[in-house]
Amino acid sequence: MSAATTHPLPDETTLPTGTAGEPQVLPTSTLLRLATAGSVDDGKSTLVGRLLYDSKSVLADQLDAVERVSRDRGLATADLALLTDGLRAEREQGITIDVAYRYFATARRSFILADCPGHVQYTRNTVTGASTADVVVLLIDARKGLLEQTRRHLAVASLLRVPHVIVAVNKIDLVDYSQERYEELADQIREAAASLGVAHVLTLPVSALEGVNVVDRSGGPDGKTPWYGGPSLLDLLEELPAAQTPDTEAFRFPVQVVLRPQGAALEERFRDYRGYAGQIASGVVRVGDEVVVLPSGKRTTVEGIDTADGTLAEAFAPQSVTIRLADEIDIARGDLLAAAADAPQVTQDIEGTVAWLSDKTLRPGTRVLLKHTTRTVQAVVRDVVGRLDLDTAELEPAETLDLNDIGRVTLRLASPVAAEEYVTSRRTGAFLLIDGQDGGTLAAGMVGDALAAVRCPSQRPVQYAI
Repeated sequence: MSAATTHPLPDETTLPTGTAGEPQVLPTSTLLRLATAGSVDDGKSTLVGRLLYDSKSVLADQLDAVERVSRDRGLATADLALLTDGLRAEREQGITIDVAYRYFATARRSFILADCPGHVQYTRNTVTGASTADVVVLLIDARKGLLEQTRRHLAVASLLRVPHVIVAVNKIDLVDYSQERYEELADQIREAAASLGVAHVLTLPVSALEGVNVVDRSGGPDGKTPWYGGPSLLDLLEELPAAQTPDTEAFRFPVQVVLRPQGAALEERFRDYRGYAGQIASGVVRVGDEVVVLPSGKRTTVEGIDTADGTLAEAFAPQSVTIRLADEIDIARGDLLAAAADAPQVTQDIEGTVAWLSDKTLRPGTRVLLKHTTRTVQAVVRDVVGRLDLDTAELEPAETLDLNDIGRVTLRLASPVAAEEYVTSRRTGAFLLIDGQDGGTLAAGMVGDALAAVRCPSQRPVQYAI
């Protein structure tokens, strides 16, 4: 098997590689968003609980509650999975159903962790958890190996352009800490990842139940995995490079609300105030910059940038700010302020890749609502182009999409949106399809042929490097 190619990461300083060939990078003191994924009973919640417990991120009362519930179940030790499985149904069934978010920090980094469900029925929740992640930690059971759900989650990580993928071969203790079994699975993982467009993955052997290679390394002659010379999971998470800096992408600002206090102003000087509030999706904006308002196409300049703490000379993603413009232009929620020198095109026709998340079947002619940034428009599905075969990584012909299918569709919109290719921007290249009747989410979508990198990894741009 040929090894998957590795592209250089931006601003990365590489350290010597471990036994499995994983690159190590210098530590970075920044916020990291991570999501766990994997099949049912691969030990995701236990791994998260172990990570929190061993990193001293569990409050005493939380631990007491977990120990009490564990004793009531007749367990000799605390079931650390209960730290994240908070729903009653989750604890009764011993599975994760909803995405559980946890916040913790070490001396070197802060983390926002999303523990995603593994059951195929709840793949929609995994898509939600991974959509904003900087790294996905994908677990596989050392006894079972790669399953269909493992491949599905790799495909989701590839489609969503998650910058880093770590595959933890869990329950290594149940195969007697076998180096041969780990290396066999590591080869299978790299092969599967490459076939689905993930250029490089980091692998490591862990036992969430025993705490092996989770927070502390268990390699070396005195460890339980003496043949493994790489870092622990927490070491990897602390050392991964941060996301791209804000100035690497063009300025994009979806307007969330227009601030026009008029008679409700608390001070007379704010009576004629007009500002446009929202979160900067990408890039940097400075006072005096020329911007274009989309979809109208009118141009103006930035007169001021306001926050609750005062005015700013410049702001960058993902700050939430209010922008004042030099000209009075008709702007409403859903409009987009963009850098005039590098503005996206507006369109009423979108061809995109969708992860279908509904029990309802998608057919041509289906009427939906499309939510793109803060803008929601009516749309109709013109055609279902095809469905991704997870085994062959090929787009096969299809007339419909069902729950958990990943496929390509074409859409016609009632009014234009300023959409960009997802390979260019994760924020302005993403959209949701919503049921106009009940408001339920039908699909998570990506503008353009996001499947190209899955079917042909050589087409994946450098920013996809993992």
